[in-house]
Amino acid sequence: MVETIYILRHGFRLNWVTTSWKSVTGLPRDPPLAAFGESQAEEVAQFFLSLPEDERPTAIFSSPYYRCLQTIKPTSKALGVPIYAEHGLSEWYSPVKPNTGLHPRPGSASALQEYFPEIDDSWASIWYPSRKGEDVGEVHDRTAGFLDALIPEVRRRYQGAHKRILLCSHAATVIALAHELLGDRTIPLRIACCSLTIVEKKDGENGVLGAWTPKLVADGSHLKDGSQRDWGFEDIEIAGGKVVRDLGVPGTEQELDEPVGLQLAEVQARM
Repeated sequence: MVETIYILRHGFRLNWVTTSWKSVTGLPRDPPLAAFGESQAEEVAQFFLSLPEDERPTAIFSSPYYRCLQTIKPTSKALGVPIYAEHGLSEWYSPVKPNTGLHPRPGSASALQEYFPEIDDSWASIWYPSRKGEDVGEVHDRTAGFLDALIPEVRRRYQGAHKRILLCSHAATVIALAHELLGDRTIPLRIACCSLTIVEKKDGENGVLGAWTPKLVADGSHLKDGSQRDWGFEDIEIAGGKVVRDLGVPGTEQELDEPVGLQLAEVQARM
């Protein structure tokens, strides 16, 4: 049974420092970390290594975007724990404008092993967000569905071996994850680069959503330079009460938006 969840945002991005950056994987909108972000990632690894062994995460699930995998790599190496790439933890994109294509989607775990051999591709993503984008409610619905499937699946697949897991994601998704685990979408949160949120399972709770209590929220005290580049949903642009639509990736207009949603057939059968 999972008892503790660590939630980490990726480190400082290179595209915040320069416009002359190149996607390592070739995926649009997939910047790597800046040197400062790489230093933050090393500090995160040292933080987890400093914990008593019975408090360290034993399973790491990461968004498949390069900056998240790059952030979590030092921790994976320090703890000797593989990375499971999970699309349910992917970046949040606003709904696309009609006829402008779809948002990008990273490759499979096997394809990403070329860049991150720490990835264990025996884990197949259990959730995929739509490439058409999401409004604020939909990114919360996505994380709710993902979490509701993830925690039982970790218990089932690994026979209760993982009591502490680490999730690495993006600011908006991290906020939505925290909201769903704590059972309150109205909690004001601002998530900085490589900040940590830690939640623990409430005694006697058998469910997932709303079944956790916060031990640490959006904390940057493990970082030498503290919290940097924080973000919250109040920073998004709203028009007519809705999130402003974004452009898709040119050339993707004819691509299919699939797979989408839950990928566990046995879970679908129970719903």
